[in-house]
Amino acid sequence: MDKVLLTTEGHKTLVARLADFKGRGRTEVADELEEARSHGDLRENADYDAAKEKQGMLEANIRMIEDQLARAEVIDVSRVPTHVVGFGLIVKFENLDTERVMEYQIVGESEADLTAKKISVTAPIVKPLLGKSIGDIVEVELGGEVQELEVLAIRRP
Repeated sequence: MDKVLLTTEGHKTLVARLADFKGRGRTEVADELEEARSHGDLRENADYDAAKEKQGMLEANIRMIEDQLARAEVIDVSRVPTHVVGFGLIVKFENLDTERVMEYQIVGESEADLTAKKISVTAPIVKPLLGKSIGDIVEVELGGEVQELEVLAIRRP
């Protein structure tokens, strides 16, 4: 069974999401099922079918989060050294071919959110950067082309 890497923040978020799904989520679905049952014949009741489907999706999400938490390896980012690119750190790098500068926190797959500038440790652009220092240049295949990235800065969030 593979470990699920999480930052402390990511772990707290998953625990809170699980509690919300088990509490508010289950209550809402139960209310929807009760309302749909009150409409009569369940064989031709679209509201009941929709509520049952929602219940199934909710329970699947609960099982998925419970599995992730059971396999979680929580990394305390305050203890991760900043002399090389590593999990939980924020790395700033420049694509030397496009001159585009990017900055992302490297997180686990379940925490990845590009809009929040969080990228998965398993992303193809991240793997070659791991273990590199400021000033190092790596080659990465992006969109079928090999491009060079230079590490500009490494810091904790």
